[in-house]
Amino acid sequence: MPELPAPAPAAPGRAPFGARLGAAMDAHGPLCVGIDPHPGLLEAWGLPRSAEGLRRFALTVLEAAAGHAPAVKPQVALFEAYGSAGFAVLEELLGQARSAGLLTVADAKRGDIGSTMEAYAAAWLGEGSPLAADAVTLSPYLGVESLRPALDLAARTGRGTFVLALTSNPEGRTVQHAGGRESVARSVCAAAGAENARLLGVAGGSAARAGLGSCGLVVGATVGNALTELGIDLTAVRGPLLAPGYGAQGARAEDLPVVFGTAGGQVLAASSRAILRQGPDVPALREAVRRSAGELAAALG
Repeated sequence: MPELPAPAPAAPGRAPFGARLGAAMDAHGPLCVGIDPHPGLLEAWGLPRSAEGLRRFALTVLEAAAGHAPAVKPQVALFEAYGSAGFAVLEELLGQARSAGLLTVADAKRGDIGSTMEAYAAAWLGEGSPLAADAVTLSPYLGVESLRPALDLAARTGRGTFVLALTSNPEGRTVQHAGGRESVARSVCAAAGAENARLLGVAGGSAARAGLGSCGLVVGATVGNALTELGIDLTAVRGPLLAPGYGAQGARAEDLPVVFGTAGGQVLAASSRAILRQGPDVPALREAVRRSAGELAAALG
C-alpha cells in the first residue's frame, strides 16, 4: 500500500481559520448555509437522483449563498452516497466556493486513532488535497486527544476544526451529558479551550479580546438550558460555535441568545432545509439566505 503524501506547509499568507471566519462573519453575519442534497430535495427541485442532479443542486445553492453568507457546509454523507462521482462533485463544490470567497466546512464528523486519523486529517485539511476544506467537523468520542493529528495539521495549514460537543439530536444527551457537572461535553469544551489558548498564545481573557481560535465546537441551537445545567462557559473556549438546529429543526433566531448567552458573538448558526426548500430558483434561495442572515445578525448582535 503506498504511503500517504506528507501535507505541505500552509499556503504563504493564509491567516488562521478563526481569524478568517471572524472577518467573514463581521462582513456577512453569522449564517452558515448547509448544502444538504437529500433525495427528497432533489425530487422537489425536479432534479434526477444522480451525480448530475447532485452537481446542479450544489452549485445552485453556492450561487445563491455567494456574497451573502460567510460559509457553506456541505453534508459529506449525501455526496458520498453517489460514490466516486459524488466525491468529484464535492471536490468541484469546494473549489468553486473558494473562488466565490466562501469559507467551507466539510461536515464529515471524522474521528479515529493513529495513522487512520492522520489519513482523515490529510484528506480534509491537508494542503493540496482535492477534498481540503477550510474546516471539518470531528467526533471526539475515541478521546479528544485522538484528534491530535487533525488539530495539529489544521494549525499548520491555517484551517480549522469543529469538535462535536453538545449536538442537536436528542440521543446525544445519553453520552454528552454523562457525568453531570463533570460531563463528557464539559471535558470536550475544556479541551477545545485549552487548544485555542495554545493557538492564540493567551492564558486568560475572552474570544472578544483575543480573537477567535481555530478549534471550534458543534453546539446545537436546540440544546435549551444544557450549558447552564452542565456548568459550561463557552466564552472560555475562545473558538467559533457551529450551531445546527436553527430553522427547520425548530430553533428560532431569538432562541440563540438564550441558549448561548454571552458567547453569542462566537455563534455560526447553520441552516439547510429552511433555505433549500426555496429552490431551485436562485433569487428565492438568495432571499432566504438574506432573510436568515438578517434575523441572526439582529438576534446575536
